[in-house]
Amino acid sequence: MSTFMLFLHVVGAVGMGIYAVLPFVAARFRQLSTPAQEGLANGLVTAGRVGQFALVIQLLTGGYLISQADYTVPWMIVVVVMFVVMGAFTGIMQGPLKRIQAAAASNTDASGAISRVQTLSVLTLIVFLVVLWLMQDPWYA
Repeated sequence: MSTFMLFLHVVGAVGMGIYAVLPFVAARFRQLSTPAQEGLANGLVTAGRVGQFALVIQLLTGGYLISQADYTVPWMIVVVVMFVVMGAFTGIMQGPLKRIQAAAASNTDASGAISRVQTLSVLTLIVFLVVLWLMQDPWYA
């Protein structure tokens, strides 16, 4: 069972890889035409949902894997908080992405929403890198 859960955990980590490239993709919004902005926003909404689904997989499989080893309580708390923060940032990002879609469809300015997506994507990348570091060096009791 542990081997299968570890496999699902790795699959979830690959699915969360969208958060590693998101800031670089979001930086291209201002360089695109209006119809292209709508398409990119649509793609990022879908990618964000995949990332959030992968985040849920990580929480479930990680919970099982944590129960199989002896990690310190502070490490477990920090990891859960980081995952919640990442989920919050990606959930909040969905709103501005949908506003970019709507603004592009109606041919209006979406610069405020674009700035918010770029900021949230960078923050998400930072939290993602912290999570990767924490997973690489867990604190054992």
